[in-house]
Amino acid sequence: MINFSSSSLVGYLAVLAAGALWGTSGIFVKLIVDSSNVSATALAFWRDISTFTVLVAGGLLFNRRQLIVKRADLPWLAGMGISLGIFHVFWNLGVVLNGAAVTTVQQAAMPAIVAIVAWFIWQEPLTWRKIMAIVLTFVGTVLVSGMAELGQVELTTSGLLVGLGVPIFYAGWSLFGKKLRSGYDALVVLTYAFGFATLVLLPLQFYITQPFPVPSITYVWFAGLIFGATLGGFVTYLFSLGRLQASVASILAMSEIAFVAVYAYFLLGERMTVTQILGTVLVVFGVVILFRRRRKVASGR
Repeated sequence: MINFSSSSLVGYLAVLAAGALWGTSGIFVKLIVDSSNVSATALAFWRDISTFTVLVAGGLLFNRRQLIVKRADLPWLAGMGISLGIFHVFWNLGVVLNGAAVTTVQQAAMPAIVAIVAWFIWQEPLTWRKIMAIVLTFVGTVLVSGMAELGQVELTTSGLLVGLGVPIFYAGWSLFGKKLRSGYDALVVLTYAFGFATLVLLPLQFYITQPFPVPSITYVWFAGLIFGATLGGFVTYLFSLGRLQASVASILAMSEIAFVAVYAYFLLGERMTVTQILGTVLVVFGVVILFRRRRKVASGR
């Protein structure tokens, strides 16, 4: 079972904050795409390189020495960045081949992968609470994504392979991040991760049309995507990895699904069916089940 401490409580709150921030990315992406002709692959690249540029500028301005890392850790940083970049590519391909609903469900397999790998590598306990939380968040994600949309999709071989890669690479950057957080600040890890992610996406840009010029309002939405959904979400999530087990953080990150559903209803005017409401409740319950009240002290209070 998972016990609270002041450090772990801060970690829990940080992951939930990350989920809330990541949940806004869909809104910003929709606004960006609606106001310009940017493709999903180009947007992923400009998102990563812009985030990397901001992080490098901040590091050079405030603490240059902190950007120096051990040579032995470069493979881990590269692994995290490559996983992040490939995840963005696979996510975009998944949406094209399988649709957003199916890709979201495939993504929800990530906590199970992280939990198993973390149990094997770091001996993180695989408790019944974690298993129940994984099952509830997965089922909830299926319901939120829309049963009707899922039933209409015919998966191809390439679609299945891409769908398998989505949760694997999503889990990969989280696991690499957990490995690195013990020795570096979250901002340092993210700087290198987005740098390597940019290198992964760079070759693809020579084969697609770039969106420039774009309307002025697009830059406003893009700034929201970079500073809110991306920097805010990733920094708070990596911050939490320094205080929580990787398996716990990955499950809590699924709260993003619930936030997305709520944002879509209140901000985009999208109607939620009874099934989707039930799915949102299950995701929330899957997150809440990980919380355990601190044991009472010996006085019985």
